[in-house]
Amino acid sequence: MTGRRLLALLRRDLALLLLGGRRGGAMLPLLFFVAVAMLFPFAVGPDAPLLARTGGGVIWVAALLAAILPLDRLVEPDLELGMFDQWALRGLAEEWVIAIRVVAHWLSFGPPLMLAALPASALLGIAAETLRTVELGLLVGTPGLAAIGVMVAALTAGLRGGAALAGLLVVPLAVPLLVFGAGSLAPGGETGLALTAAVSLVLLAIAPFAGGAAVRAARG
Repeated sequence: MTGRRLLALLRRDLALLLLGGRRGGAMLPLLFFVAVAMLFPFAVGPDAPLLARTGGGVIWVAALLAAILPLDRLVEPDLELGMFDQWALRGLAEEWVIAIRVVAHWLSFGPPLMLAALPASALLGIAAETLRTVELGLLVGTPGLAAIGVMVAALTAGLRGGAALAGLLVVPLAVPLLVFGAGSLAPGGETGLALTAAVSLVLLAIAPFAGGAAVRAARG
């Protein structure tokens, strides 16, 4: 029974994040990601070796910025509508709801960004071997970005100026993922990929409990 409820919750969350109403849904982070990749060559000039060296890092920064765009609608709207109270009455703990929200958030931006990285790599002059590493890094790193986003959204839900505060909190928390993800593009970058995956797993393990506790505190 709980499994069906969680699956229904995942479908609901994913539909809300993908459609998003007037806020653009999943298309806004995707367009933002592509726009950064398009504008960066104009900023640094037509230096192909420079673009190739820095392109991977640009993709990671763009992925982070795209991941934090929907922060204001990850937790706070449901908290204001009393949805967490209803889920609690139906036997769904806040930790389960937050865990499902992390999965839905990742599905709404992670795979689309991995697809968008293909044309972005062409714009940035990234070689095929480097692109493979970029894609692997995004595969293991974007779940951690999703966990950070939902966790911070829960921590700042209900606070005045919570959206701005959330953006400020996400950036330092995401620094290890950015450092290891971009570091995986250097020669012998297998260690960087492993560290990216390790940090991502730790964040995925922490997010449901930290986010659930924050939601309970906001409800109380």
